[in-house]
Amino acid sequence: MICHMARTTLIIPEQNLVELKRLAAQRRQTLSSLVDQFLREGLQKARASSRRKRPLRLPAYDMGLPAVNLADRDQLQGVLGGR
Repeated sequence: MICHMARTTLIIPEQNLVELKRLAAQRRQTLSSLVDQFLREGLQKARASSRRKRPLRLPAYDMGLPAVNLADRDQLQGVLGGR
């Protein structure tokens, strides 16, 4: 398996960068490896939570009988302002 590393620029708030550097030093990791670890964990968590979501259920309302015969194209277009 070929592994390709991409280089990119991230804009990280100063306080977060300070905390990341401190944590990387404590763990004796590089900043890149720590950020990679956090990204992998975050992506894994996002995938797991998206699988658990229930389907969206929208409310249904009884609107009664239609005011026009929906099978009659001419009558329907007339009501909708097409003619």
